[in-house]
Amino acid sequence: MSSIMEELLAMSELGNLHSGTIVKGTITEVRQNEVIVDIGGKSEGSISASEFFDIGELSIGEEIEVFLEKLEDKDGNPILSFDKAEQKKNWENILSKCEEGTIISGRVKSKVKGGLIVSIGVDAFLPASQIDIQPPKNLDQYLAQTYDFKILKINTERRNIVISRRELIEEQRQEKRRKLLEEVKPGDTRRGTVKNITDYGAFIDLDGLDGLLHITDMSWGRISHPSEMLKVGEEINVMIIEVDRDRERVSLGLKQTTENPWENIEKKFPVGAKVSGKVVNLVPYGAFVELEEGVEGLVHVTELSWTKRISKPSEVLKVGEEIDAVVLGIQKDEQKISLGVRQLEVNPWDMARHNYPVGARVRGKVRNLTTYGAFVELEEGIDGMVHVSDMSWTRKINHPSEMLKKGDEIDAIVLDVDVDQQRISLGMRQLTDDPWSEIDRYFKIGDVVKGKVTKITSYGAFIQLDQDIDGLVHISQIAEDHVEKIKDVLKEGDEVDARVIKIDRDDRRIGLSIKAASYDRDQLAAEVAAFDKVRSDTDLTNLGDILDEATKE
Repeated sequence: MSSIMEELLAMSELGNLHSGTIVKGTITEVRQNEVIVDIGGKSEGSISASEFFDIGELSIGEEIEVFLEKLEDKDGNPILSFDKAEQKKNWENILSKCEEGTIISGRVKSKVKGGLIVSIGVDAFLPASQIDIQPPKNLDQYLAQTYDFKILKINTERRNIVISRRELIEEQRQEKRRKLLEEVKPGDTRRGTVKNITDYGAFIDLDGLDGLLHITDMSWGRISHPSEMLKVGEEINVMIIEVDRDRERVSLGLKQTTENPWENIEKKFPVGAKVSGKVVNLVPYGAFVELEEGVEGLVHVTELSWTKRISKPSEVLKVGEEIDAVVLGIQKDEQKISLGVRQLEVNPWDMARHNYPVGARVRGKVRNLTTYGAFVELEEGIDGMVHVSDMSWTRKINHPSEMLKKGDEIDAIVLDVDVDQQRISLGMRQLTDDPWSEIDRYFKIGDVVKGKVTKITSYGAFIQLDQDIDGLVHISQIAEDHVEKIKDVLKEGDEVDARVIKIDRDDRRIGLSIKAASYDRDQLAAEVAAFDKVRSDTDLTNLGDILDEATKE
């Protein structure tokens, strides 16, 4: 009889169990991966341990509410869910208590495509864009963490809730920003986190307020990019330099948190002192040397050596090299220090007057030719210059290449030494006596001379005579007949006989006549007189003009 009653009672209880409802059950066993629950049916049901927050807090005999998904599976066991029961109860609770905009606490359960699933009593979707101010790359760091969230949207038909953590953070930051803008003032020191790095600086998060740290305010020394000093996520102390409350902007300084190394620069690096430093940059005009952090000096290319001809500093220095130098000058306001390397050695020009006294005969190699003269190397780093006007007593030299070529070994006389300008003037013609001082010994008016045509101009031809003296035959003195073009009658290299018809000591010029070479005394006297008259009447016969014209040509 009793067994019949039990069956009737069981059937009666089973009649009260319906799929899709929440029922009460008793925990009969807690296993490692599942919990066994008796709901008064034909058999017990199992629930995965993952549906419970902490399985260790469960006890046998404890009564819980579960969701009956199905009365029996293929094995006759009920399909139960503790989580869905909680979801159903919480969904009804959330609908009654929460609305869009409500702040609620939740625990991150899992990752899904596009975001996270968060348990707020029911499962809610947290889009990746709503997790933080900057969408995170790694979502795993949020799993099992509990945060406050703001409900963005509730879809009752689809039982879907979208939440945001970002909006709460932004609201909190806005409040912090407002408070910080009211509090901060220039000169304050604050701790912040490097949020972003650009080519021109870094943005620092001052716990709600972003400030710009410009590259020029990062270091007293030289940096080419902010990444040399900072990295994203790093915490640093910065000084408030400027506050713009209307535009909600703050300018920050990092170097200002340390002492300005230029403050007592004259005491640390007095003029004349020997210093050591590292080459940090090479430019065409010199080398920058770091003497200490934030302090650099410039060695100009001209201060690298007394004697070596250095066109760019990279010829003798490299970045990273440790060098010694001498402080030449300080411009504190402009934060500039002038350094010299050559001052560590004796200046060979200090001995120039002693080694190369005026009047001394010297020998050297032609190093370079210019339009106005030739540079002669006397020793390494010390050149003398022979001007074109000091190359010959008798010839008018238009370019030094007429007398010299690069590499020639020549002798010369020291004419002048200027140590301050590092110049030595040399003369080649001074090696011999000036033939014009005794011109009467060599040439007299009326003499018939032989010579070679060295240059032809539109006005006349230059004839090289003895003693390396040039004479000029005017176009009117070439032939009895009228000469239209001298090149039709003469050419360079021709040997000619001519007669001296004019000697001008002041201008150091000799006038010649080819047509008068065979004249007798009376004819010659008449030609000289005619020549002088023409010379006085017109500039065309002026030897100075003719020489100048020849120079131009």
